[in-house]
Amino acid sequence: MYYVYLLENKNDKSWYIGYSANLKQRVERHKKGDGIRTTARKENWELTYYEAYKNEQDAKGRERFLKSGSGRRYLKKQLQHYLSK
Repeated sequence: MYYVYLLENKNDKSWYIGYSANLKQRVERHKKGDGIRTTARKENWELTYYEAYKNEQDAKGRERFLKSGSGRRYLKKQLQHYLSK
């Protein structure tokens, strides 16, 4: 399985969107500061949302979409109740 995920920084509410074949391990690496430069510079990341795919190309395509303006609007709509807290 391949996972597309959204991390939210609890300090400044910024987002990081990525994909991985091992979601649990990847999120732990981000939390430890072993992630990409974007997440390594900040602390306090939390997994907020994820989707699972059987095909890596499907996951990559979904990640690309979610990183776009339309994709971010989609996520905001999907998570409107969570984000209003």
